[in-house]
Amino acid sequence: MLRDREQDLSASLQAGQAPERDMQAELDILLKRRLQEEQILKQRREDVIALEGRQRELEQKRHSEEAACQRLRESMEQEKMKRQEQFVRRQTLEEQLDVLEMQVQDVLAGMPGDANEIAWSEKLEAMTKRILRLGAVNLMAIDEYEEQSERKGYLDKQHADLSEALATLEGVMGKIDRETRTRFKETFDRINDGFQRFFPKLFGGGHAYLELTGEDLLDAGVAVMARPPGKRNSTINLLSGGEKALTAVAMLFAIFELNPAPFCLLDEVDAPLDEANVSRYCETLKSMADHTQLIYITHNKVTMESAHTLLGVTMAEPGVSRLVSVNLKEAEKIAS
Repeated sequence: MLRDREQDLSASLQAGQAPERDMQAELDILLKRRLQEEQILKQRREDVIALEGRQRELEQKRHSEEAACQRLRESMEQEKMKRQEQFVRRQTLEEQLDVLEMQVQDVLAGMPGDANEIAWSEKLEAMTKRILRLGAVNLMAIDEYEEQSERKGYLDKQHADLSEALATLEGVMGKIDRETRTRFKETFDRINDGFQRFFPKLFGGGHAYLELTGEDLLDAGVAVMARPPGKRNSTINLLSGGEKALTAVAMLFAIFELNPAPFCLLDEVDAPLDEANVSRYCETLKSMADHTQLIYITHNKVTMESAHTLLGVTMAEPGVSRLVSVNLKEAEKIAS
């Protein structure tokens, strides 16, 4: 029974596979037809693309031809307008020649051989613009021109005089600057030399000098460099009060030696000085007294002893001042 059952099932299975094989065969046939149709469709699409490209080329060519036609039409219109303009100009020229009673042949015969309408037109246009810029005709222009010419001549003369005066003034200024620099340098050197001689004499040694603080002599400043005995070289601002006073006296005596004055007034210059410096100060005063009258105010006895005449103020009675004068040389004679 089992074998019969197996045979029945095998028969049934074979009977069921037969339609599937038929359908597979039909499917293969359809797939082949599909591939063929797709190939044909692809070819048709390529043909369509080629036709579209050709159509665009033709369209562009058509636009180009239309643009060329349009340019030709415009050129024709311009030529027509030029011909019309030339016709109008010809009529106008003929009318002008009729008014002037001249013939065209005579005008053409009198024209030069290198006549050029374009060049003459440009000259005419330029001349017309110049005439338009002139504006309305001024009938008083000649009189105004003569008046302005006279004024210009007067102003030119004034300008020439001023230029000459300016050149002279600049020359004088340059000469003054040169002389000022020369005299300033000479004066500076002489004062510096005297300052270097008086400083050691007042201080009993040391060294001092003047120094310019700029390149241009007219704008340069002057620095006083002083080195008293036993000190480093420094500016006058670093000295003590007595040292400053003696340095100032040395500078003053150097200036007086350069250009002596009738008299010199010194107000308590010796107040900050010690006894040794006062003695040297008095010796220097005696050497200066030969060519300058010295008047100095002091409370120092050593300085008083070096004077020739003493002038003092006393109050013999309350509220009443009195001037007292004493000649020391005569007082010494009387005392001896």
